[in-house]
Amino acid sequence: MSSISVRIPTILRSYTGGEAEVKATGSTVREVVADLEANYSGIAARILDDNGRIRRFVNVYVGEEDVRFADGLDTPTPDGVQISIIPAVAGG
Repeated sequence: MSSISVRIPTILRSYTGGEAEVKATGSTVREVVADLEANYSGIAARILDDNGRIRRFVNVYVGEEDVRFADGLDTPTPDGVQISIIPAVAGG
């Protein structure tokens, strides 16, 4: 299992006790989200929709790569990589 650093956006920090960055384990984004959920109950529902896919208005990056353009939830998460969860900002 890889040790991953996950950047948590302000809107989700209520799940992590205010922490801006937490550690998680997993060899794919899916496993990392499951590990986050195991440690921070309720956070996965804010990242994934009812079908288990990344929510439309949430962007997830492994390093600098948007997982939507990689393998989605099956994107590999090498040891030491940083994952960023970024809520999309709507503007007008």
